[in-house]
Amino acid sequence: MVNIMEDKLIIQKAASKEEFEALYDLRWRLLRKPWNQPKGSEKDEREDESYSFIAILDNKIIGTARLHKNNEKEGQIRYLAVEKEYQKMDIGKNLMKKIEMHAINLGLESVILNARKTAENFFKKLGYKVIRKGHTLFNEIEHYVMRKSLINAN
Repeated sequence: MVNIMEDKLIIQKAASKEEFEALYDLRWRLLRKPWNQPKGSEKDEREDESYSFIAILDNKIIGTARLHKNNEKEGQIRYLAVEKEYQKMDIGKNLMKKIEMHAINLGLESVILNARKTAENFFKKLGYKVIRKGHTLFNEIEHYVMRKSLINAN
């Protein structure tokens, strides 16, 4: 099934107002709503200086993630979310690879992220290493700060 999906899956930067509305809705539904957070909490002050990516299958946005620069050498990935019915189908992995390639093209040498404890192994499989324990979101979601070097990355 994954091979069939690779033919149909499109990963690109969000461009239109409709794409941004859909990705913000996806972020909110998956990353904020389950913890009773209000609409708007899925955005932050870095949106206008960030690169938002979307995964599209059959003309439907099913995944998203965002990259912003922390400085000239380091980027940060945030808000990775994939619709529940498409999880464990390499959508997140493909989003991450596309974002990492974009980061390399921007001249970044590494990327960091704050991984939920439940996603730690997913990111480890992609080459990320835990740097330290991170924050606890909404008083219950433990995070780990993880980093990946993009120098000599394949």
